[in-house]
Formats: sequence, structure tokens, C-alpha cells
Amino acid sequence: MRSLFVSTAIALLIIGFGFGTAGPSPAAAQAPQGFVPPGKEIPNLGNDHIKNPSDPHTAYNSVPPTSGPHLPYIAKWGVSKTPIANELQVHNLEDGGVMIQYSCKDCDVMIGQLEKFATKYNRVIVAPYPEMKTPIALTAWGRIDTLDRFDEARIERFVKAYMGIDHHVRE
Repeated sequence: MRSLFVSTAIALLIIGFGFGTAGPSPAAAQAPQGFVPPGKEIPNLGNDHIKNPSDPHTAYNSVPPTSGPHLPYIAKWGVSKTPIANELQVHNLEDGGVMIQYSCKDCDVMIGQLEKFATKYNRVIVAPYPEMKTPIALTAWGRIDTLDRFDEARIERFVKAYMGIDHHVRE
């Protein structure tokens, strides 16, 4: 009888979680059937910590970055009037944050809209990012979306899909 119970428990674990995985991601588990996640998936570069932004490390595979080597501390949530180092912002993404970054000239109205939007959330940062080719980029761990103009509904969909999902490696 006991071996039947153990066999059943093991079978349920295999069905529920699959071999070698931790099961579906929190976003996938909550997503309705047919849900298309916002943004574009970017391959994961891992969660390695570095001590200083100048330490040698793997190059990021997106602009702005969406994963990879990062500092052991995070940037302050909210609005930053200065660019945030790649190595710092990646840790915020790992902690379930979303970055909303902009690169434009004479766009004070748009920047004001982004900053006002960010006040609604506790794990969002709005900051300039001069190296971007588009006016706005939204980043979360492993995801990016770029916009040519402020689109509150699209930004909100991205933030709600990814904010709060922790990406630390579990052992």
C-alpha cells in the first residue's frame, strides 16, 4: 500500500512539474489560454554578480539589457533624472522590477507622462538611456518592448505582466 502511495505521489510530481523544471513561470501560470506575453523575449544571460560596473563581464545582448551580470545591490525605485548603469539596472530586473527608459530630445511632455505613470507602481524605474535607438524601451527580466511614443495601455500591460516576478536562481 505504501509503495502505491509513493508511486502515485511521484507520478503527480512528474505530471505537475516535468523533469528538470520548476514548473510554469508565475506569469504563465496566471495567464489565460491564448495569452501572448508583451514584448520580445531575449535569451537569458544568467544572474552572475560582479563587484563593480567596470569589472570584466559578458556583453549584454540587448539595449537596454534584460539579464546578465549585475551588481549586488539595486537602484532606487521611482524616477531617476540620470542614466542608470546597465550593471545596476539588471539587478532591479532580477528582483521583479521593470525599467522604463527614454532617449529623445525636446520631449518633456513624454518624460512627464512616463514619470507620472511610474508613480502608480512600486517596482518601476523611469530613467534616461541615451544609447537607445527608439524613444522608449520597456525592460523586464528576459523581455523588451520598444515604443516610438507614449502608449499608456501598452506600457501598463508590460508592467502588469512582469512586475513582481522574482528571477533569483534557486538552489
